[in-house]
Amino acid sequence: MNISIENNRVIIINGKQTLWLEPWGRNSFRVRMTGESVMDTNDWALTEEVEKCQMEVSVEEIDTTDPWYASEEYAHYHQTGKVYTVKNGKITAKISPEGWISYYNGKGELLTEEYWRNRNRINRYCVPLRIDARELKPIVGSTDFELTARFEAFDDEKIFGMGQYQEKNMDKKGATLELAHRNSQASVPFMVSSRGYGFFWNNPAIGTATFATNKTEWYAKSTKKLDYFITAGDTPFEIEEQYSAATGRTPMMPEYGLGYWQCKLRYRTQDEILAVAREHKRRGLPMDAIVVDFFHWTMQGDFKFESRDWPDPEAMVKELKELGIETVVSVWPTIDERSENFGEMNDKGYLVTPDRGMAYHMSWMGNTVFYDATHPGAQKFVWDKCRENYYKKGIRCFWLDEAEPEYGPYDFDNYRYYAGPALQCTNTYPVGYAKGFYDGLKAEGETEILSLVRCAWAGSQKYGVLTWSGDIHSSFRAMREQLQAGLNMCVAGIPWWTSDIGGFLGGNITDEHFKELLVRWFQWGAFCPVFRMHGERSPWHEREQEFINNVRQLTSGQDNEVWSFGEDNYEILTKYLFIRERLRPYIRECMKDASETGAPVMRPVFFDFSDDKEAWNTYDAYMFGPDILVAPVMEEGAREREVYLPAGCKWTDAYTKEVYEGGRKVTVPAPIDIIPVFVREGKEYNIYS
Repeated sequence: MNISIENNRVIIINGKQTLWLEPWGRNSFRVRMTGESVMDTNDWALTEEVEKCQMEVSVEEIDTTDPWYASEEYAHYHQTGKVYTVKNGKITAKISPEGWISYYNGKGELLTEEYWRNRNRINRYCVPLRIDARELKPIVGSTDFELTARFEAFDDEKIFGMGQYQEKNMDKKGATLELAHRNSQASVPFMVSSRGYGFFWNNPAIGTATFATNKTEWYAKSTKKLDYFITAGDTPFEIEEQYSAATGRTPMMPEYGLGYWQCKLRYRTQDEILAVAREHKRRGLPMDAIVVDFFHWTMQGDFKFESRDWPDPEAMVKELKELGIETVVSVWPTIDERSENFGEMNDKGYLVTPDRGMAYHMSWMGNTVFYDATHPGAQKFVWDKCRENYYKKGIRCFWLDEAEPEYGPYDFDNYRYYAGPALQCTNTYPVGYAKGFYDGLKAEGETEILSLVRCAWAGSQKYGVLTWSGDIHSSFRAMREQLQAGLNMCVAGIPWWTSDIGGFLGGNITDEHFKELLVRWFQWGAFCPVFRMHGERSPWHEREQEFINNVRQLTSGQDNEVWSFGEDNYEILTKYLFIRERLRPYIRECMKDASETGAPVMRPVFFDFSDDKEAWNTYDAYMFGPDILVAPVMEEGAREREVYLPAGCKWTDAYTKEVYEGGRKVTVPAPIDIIPVFVREGKEYNIYS
C-alpha cells in the first residue's frame, strides 16, 4: 500500500485499487475509490462549486498494539505504523497503517469509522473473517463493479433522512432501505446522524443501505466507483447547510407556492376547472393554484391539450390568472406507441430501451415507453413540445408525474439509458426530468420556477422541485407514515414537500370516517411547505364514452373541494385556508432561509433543539420554521393530544393561549376543528385569532 499527498488530496494505492480523500467544502470530505487505472470523473450530485479549503496533514509513527498486549511478555506482538491525520475545519480523518479511515469532530470525538475484520494487526478487530471496509468486485461481462462499503455501528446513534419511505419509523437505525425509486418511495441517500455528522452516498445505482446494530452497510449492485461525502457540524442546520452547498440550494419559492393549491383526480374539462375557480372566488376563499390533471391530452406523449374538452386553454389560463390563480398542468413521461412523437423519439434514441423482452414499460391506458430523461436531447425535445403546446398558452408550472419512473414491473436490470444501464444510474431519472423543464423555463427568461414532481434524488432541489409522496392510501395509518416520510425527505435536502391531503386512494366522500381523516389531514396540510388538496375520491363517475377515436377515455372521481364534505366540515376547512393566508409572511421568510442556507421549512424538533435529548425522540410533532411547533392529530376519534415541548423556552398554545414551560410533555385539547400548535416565547402569529 502506498499513501501520497498531491494537489490537496490524499491518494491511497493498494494493488489495483486507488482511493482519493479530499476536502469538499467547509468541514467536509469527499472519498472516491476505483478498481480501474483511471478514476471515473462523473460527479453525479456533487456538482456545485464549493468553498476551497486547504487540508492540514500530519503523519505520526505510532505503536498500534492493542493495550491488552502492552506488557513486555507480549513484546513479540508489538507493531508500529504510520497514521495520517487529515483535518478540514471541524472534521478530521485518521488513516490507519492499513488504510482504514476514522472520522472525528473538532473536539476529537469519534463520529464514525470504517468496519473491517481481519488479522493484519493484533488489535481489537483482530478476527479471521477477512472482511474489508471497502469492496469493489468486478462484474463478469461488464466494466462495472459490485460495491460494498461498511462502517461501525453505534448503540447511541439515531439516523434521519434518506428520502421518503412508506413505513412507520422516523429513526432509520435498524432499517434496511432499498436505494431505488418506486411510486411513493424516493431514495435520497443523505443521512443526518445524532453523532454530529451527515453522510451522502453519491451513487445513483440500485442498492441498499442497512443501518444494523452490528454494522452500517452501503451496497450498489452495479457501479464505476465508491463515492461519498461526509460533513461534520455542531448542529443539524450546519450539516444541512454544508450538504446543500455541495449539491445545490433550492431557489426561492414563487409567491403562488405559499398559498392553497386545489386539485382532484380529475377535472375533465376546461369548464369544470373554471367553475371551481369561480366558485372559490365567489365565496371569498383564497386559492393560489389549480391543477389540470392527466389525460387532458390527445395521446400520451403528444404533450398537448385535447380540443373537445379543452377548446381554448389560452383563454382559460388568462381568466385564472386574472382571478389570481396559477394554472398547473400534468405531464407524463410515457410515450404511447400511437403518439405522433413516438417514431421520431424512437429513431433519435430518446426512449428508454429494454435489454430483453417486451419493449413497453407500462400498459395502462395504452402501450407506452418512458422517454429517456437522462438524455440531453430527449430533455430538450420534450420541453420544446411543452413550450409550444403549454408554455405559449401561458402555463408556467408543470406537474411532472410518474418521475420514478414507475416501471411495470421494476426490473431494473432490464432497462438502459443514455447515461448507462438502469442498475447503475436509474435513480437520477427524476433529476433529469426536472432539469429539462427547469432549463427550458430558464431559457425563456423565467426566474420563479416550480415543478411538482413525484420523486426526487440528490440535487433535485436546485431545479425547483416540489416533491409529493405519491399515490398513498386514505387512512390514519398512511397519514402517520407521511409525517415521518415528509420530515425525512426534508432532512435529506428536499425542502419543498407535500402530500395528497386526505390520501390519494380509498376516500369515499360520503363516509364519515373519511371526512374526519380529511379534516385532520387538511389541518396538517396548512402547516406543510405546500398546502395542496388532491385525491381520487369515490364513487367514480360513469364514463360518457369508453372510447373516442380509438382512444380509451378516463373518467373522474367525486368532488374534492372544501364545500364537498358537509357544512360543518366546510367551516373547519375554510378556517385553515385563512390561517394559511395569515402565515404567508412567516412562510415566505422560511422559504427564503431554505433557499439561502438549505434549512428545511418543515423539520424534526431536534433541528432547533439539538441539545435537548428528548427532542431527538420526538417523532409525532415537528417544527414549522423556527417559531411554530405543530402536533398533528393522527388518530381517529382523538380530541386531545399529548405533546412534548422542547426545553430552552416557554411555549404558548395557539388555541387556548396557555403558556407552558419547555422540557416537558403536556396534554392539550384538540377538538375536531383544532390542530395543536405552539408558538415560541416572544413570538405572535394570531393563528387562531
